[in-house]
Amino acid sequence: MDKKAKTLAELRESGYASKPVKKEIRDNAIMRIKSGTPLIEGVSGYENTVLPALEIALISGHDVILLGERGQAKTRIIRSLVSLLDEWIPIVAGSELNDDPLNPTSRYARERLAELGDKTPIDWLHRSQRYSEKLATPDTSMADLIGEVDPIKVAEGRYLSDEFTLHYGLVPRTNRGIFAINELPDLAERIQVGLLNLLEERDVQIRGYKIRLDLDLMFLATANPEDYTNRGRLITPLKDRFGTQLRTHYPRNPQIEIEIMHQESSGLALSGDSYIPEFMSELVAEISQQARRSPSINQRSGVSVRMSVSNYETMVSSATRRSLIAGEQQTVPRISDLWALASSMAGKIEIDAFEPDAEKELIPRLISTAVLNVFRQRFNVDELRDLIGYFDSQQVVELGPAVASQDYAALVERIPGLAEAVRKLDDSSPGAVASSVELILEGLHCSKKLNKREQSGKIGYFTKG
Repeated sequence: MDKKAKTLAELRESGYASKPVKKEIRDNAIMRIKSGTPLIEGVSGYENTVLPALEIALISGHDVILLGERGQAKTRIIRSLVSLLDEWIPIVAGSELNDDPLNPTSRYARERLAELGDKTPIDWLHRSQRYSEKLATPDTSMADLIGEVDPIKVAEGRYLSDEFTLHYGLVPRTNRGIFAINELPDLAERIQVGLLNLLEERDVQIRGYKIRLDLDLMFLATANPEDYTNRGRLITPLKDRFGTQLRTHYPRNPQIEIEIMHQESSGLALSGDSYIPEFMSELVAEISQQARRSPSINQRSGVSVRMSVSNYETMVSSATRRSLIAGEQQTVPRISDLWALASSMAGKIEIDAFEPDAEKELIPRLISTAVLNVFRQRFNVDELRDLIGYFDSQQVVELGPAVASQDYAALVERIPGLAEAVRKLDDSSPGAVASSVELILEGLHCSKKLNKREQSGKIGYFTKG
């Protein structure tokens, strides 16, 4: 839209036509679908589930609620919809409610247009200013969302019955834009009723004073499925206000989880000369996948993808610290770096157990299961018979953080069958060789073919006998 128009007359001459916000979004969504441009950038794993349903909802002009556990990109999806608004729209200069010059909503704008006519000044509002978001909490008030009488305006001599005594809340101030509420069921019931009146009946009742506001809004919300379905948490008329209900989900396979980890990981953690073998990325993703299947973890609370991202960053940072101490130039994570994941996983899983040490026991178990699964995807134990036979002769191999990457090369040359196994994983550098060796031996331990002891910063692998 050409922003040259500065008055109502110039706006009319430009040929501008008012468009409801849902039609803006619909038209821009259709353009993206036609061109093959993704509707939402930076969200993986929803291409065949959530996003097609969202496109249909936007084409229908529906208000939308996203149901899902934490860490399922609900808020990111909602915020991304701002890009579907027109870049600039005209408003009556000085209006609090982003009034359309051709179809004003507030008393201020109507009086301004009646007084100045075609000379009414026009401002331009960017789409980034047409989005408001509120996290619903039990103490959220009517004043936050709807508005309140402004005592300063009353003190200036206005009557309480005067509309100009009102200070509007977030919802009216988002007129001609997108209004979103996170965790909608946490709103008190009386606030839900007030919100419904404004969105459905288009009237506002504040301290006995009633006005009608013909607001133009797209209403979006998020909620946890557990809260959304509980009786009494959300009034039925407000639930009925949403035209579309979308169910989000966690990544359904480790590859999508890996893609998200790589996309979202901090540049700080990954800076420097770091190399992450593919199997180590798979291992971090598999830990989260196992956590989402664990009966010991409260699945109603969920296991966020943020845990995968934090674990990935922590694994690399743990390897970086080890490399700095050892004076190694390249950072390559190993199995022995995973001890640090206890700190990044704590607080991100809710354990259904009363024992005080349940978390300490569960995290190593999840890691071991993930190691075993990643190992089995690459090896059959039978193909490592020569390697296992080396330990049957009462040999002990000591690895761990205190062992330099270069020292692993000697093991590969000494132990029968180990060189072939390492080549099957990654032998691109001394660090990659060390990482491969640790996965192989830890995988054999988790397969119950080797015993393991940990002492003084070293991990010893030896025969079961």
